[in-house]
Formats: sequence, C-alpha cells, structure tokens
Amino acid sequence: MSDVKTSQKSVRQVEIEILRYNPDTDEKPYFQTYQVPCQEEWVILDAVNYIKDNLDRSLSYRWSCHMAVCGSCGMMVNGEPTLSCHAFVRDMPDKITIEPLENFPIARDLIVDMDGFVEKLSSVKPYINAAEEKTVEQGTYQQLPEQLQLYKQYTQCINCMLCYSACPQMALNDGFVGPAALALAHRYNLDSRDKGREVREDVVASNAGIWECSFVGACSEVCPKHVDPAAAIQQTKIAATGDYFKKFLMPWKNAQKGQAPEGGDQ
Repeated sequence: MSDVKTSQKSVRQVEIEILRYNPDTDEKPYFQTYQVPCQEEWVILDAVNYIKDNLDRSLSYRWSCHMAVCGSCGMMVNGEPTLSCHAFVRDMPDKITIEPLENFPIARDLIVDMDGFVEKLSSVKPYINAAEEKTVEQGTYQQLPEQLQLYKQYTQCINCMLCYSACPQMALNDGFVGPAALALAHRYNLDSRDKGREVREDVVASNAGIWECSFVGACSEVCPKHVDPAAAIQQTKIAATGDYFKKFLMPWKNAQKGQAPEGGDQ
C-alpha cells in the first residue's frame, strides 16, 4: 500500500504544448496541447516519448541515445534551446511549451532541416590535413598529452545545434558560418598533427566567419558539453589578426609562398 502511495506522489500532471507542422497538409504551424502524467525522474524527452507512445503517434521529432551524447533531441523548451534528454521535468512549471529549434527551417513538427548546418560544418574542412605524410610502415602520428589538451575541449561538441538556435547573429544572418563550425575549425587548427589552417582561412576568417560574431556568448551558455564556442571564436580572431599583420611585417613570407602582401605589387 505504501508503494502505491509513493508512486502516486511521484507523478505530476503537466500540460505540454507542442508546435505541430506538416508541410504536406498545414498552411502554417500551430500548437497542440497534451496532458501528461510526468514521473519525478523524467526528462523532457521522456514526456515527449510518452505523448508519442500513448497520446499521438503522428508526432515527429528526433532522438537516439537518451544520454546527452548524440545531440539529436535539441528543442526549444519554454523559449530556451535545450537538449531534451538533459533537462528534468521536475525543474519545469506545470505548463511546458516545446518548439523546434529556432533559426532553422521546420521539416515537420519538432524536426528541423539540417542541410544548411551540415554544409557549414563541411565548409571549414573538419578533418586533419596531415603536417607530414606517412606511410603505414612508418607508423601512427605521435602527439604529446599537453598537445592534446590544447584542443581537447573543442572535441566535445555533439552537434546538437543549440548554439545555432541561441546565436543572435544566426537569427540576423543566415550566411553566418556559426559557432559549432568555427569551434570545430579551431579544434583542428590547434591540432599539432594538422597543417590545414591556411586552407580553412577563406571561410573561417571571412566576413561570414569569425568577424560576424559579436561575442554575445549565448552559444557557450546553452552548450550542454561546455565546449565554449564563443571562446574558440575569439581565440581565432586573435590568431587571424596576427596573421594579417605578419603579412606586412614579414612580406618575404608571402613571397616564398608566391603571394604578394595586401596593398603591395601584384
């Protein structure tokens, strides 16, 4: 009998309002409300799964690991970009509003179109351009622990896209490369095994890249993995500024590469 009472006490009725949109049938998005008996230990994703399993099979959304690893279940929860498997219902009011991530086209219900995001990630060449070519016989690339620590923080990104939803510049300029992509570029630029900084520069140091960032810091505030993309962007700005002045202070470096310094003879 006591177990039954305990179970009843741990359940709270929560009104969950979800933005719905089917591009094949709806002229515009609309809200639909559900009454959900939420258990004490539930996260937002559990409540959404309950709706899908018990109340409305037509609801569409993304999720996979339920462990804050895959980054699939990002949503706007009461107006805040949130990883829904990482936010407890017990910390929320009795009415919760869930919407798809802002600054992305809606594909259907809580699913957003990721094509633009993936293109921006690809544009910064997020892979190692080897500093030295090695054969299999020569063995693996070596790296010291302190060299790893320089960029390890920026490897923790799970591509949840919360930073893109929180970024005010993304809301104003769809062409902005964005926090996650720029932090990823910084990760590889800091890698001792990589020599791809110059080939990334056309995108990273462009007006659509780091110089579009106004350092509001919202991207770092919402990051569930504490990657701190705002810091990565500012560090990249410092490095890019140094590169700019080196072109004038050491013009022979550009001559060795077959380049003329800006403002010099072509």
